[in-house]
Amino acid sequence: MNDPSTIRRLYGRRQGHKLRVGQAALVEDALARVSVPVTGALSAATLFGEDRPLQLEIGFGAGEHLAGQAGAAPDTGFIGCEPFLNGVVGALAHIRDNGLTNVRLHMGDALDVLERLPDAGLERVYLLHPDPWRKARHAKRRMVNHGPLDAIAAKLKPGGEFRLGTDDPTYCRWALMVLGGRRDFRWLATGPSDFLDRPADWPETRYERKARRQGREVWYFRYIRD
Repeated sequence: MNDPSTIRRLYGRRQGHKLRVGQAALVEDALARVSVPVTGALSAATLFGEDRPLQLEIGFGAGEHLAGQAGAAPDTGFIGCEPFLNGVVGALAHIRDNGLTNVRLHMGDALDVLERLPDAGLERVYLLHPDPWRKARHAKRRMVNHGPLDAIAAKLKPGGEFRLGTDDPTYCRWALMVLGGRRDFRWLATGPSDFLDRPADWPETRYERKARRQGREVWYFRYIRD
């Protein structure tokens, strides 16, 4: 197994524009109530007080997809990981506005959460529009690398699903190459529509809409954990 620690460093800024007063108040009031505990083993019981299916989203952006999935499956527990404070604020607003009680957030590295979850404990893992790190010398920083994929594979149940979305051609080719070389993930596509058309249960994000407005193709990849 490759060492996940080789990609544990988070690159880039943790905050963009300064939070407005209402946003800062939302963080102060709501984040602690829905935050993943900072230490200790994690399970559905520790996160939600009962046994239930679990899904995890790595880098949830502004939270549209996370909230959409959580609203559609209220009996499933959703864990969202995002190091960017402004994205966390967006997710908190969705949780508040939609009355969601089945979401927990981690503002930081998703691998810190993954390693504390039980093996074969997740039904789905989502990685949507990750930073492409387009330069070849930065390829090791991409989340689709064997270290992170080893961790994801260990935590997915047999038959569980890994979903990857990207609008970056470099990342698309890279992901196909890396995932295609693994025996623990099976690509579900049987034809072009399976990766060119967004599945009905895949909520659209603002980032995806922006990509399409700017004329970029978006690819949707679904892999089963074998």
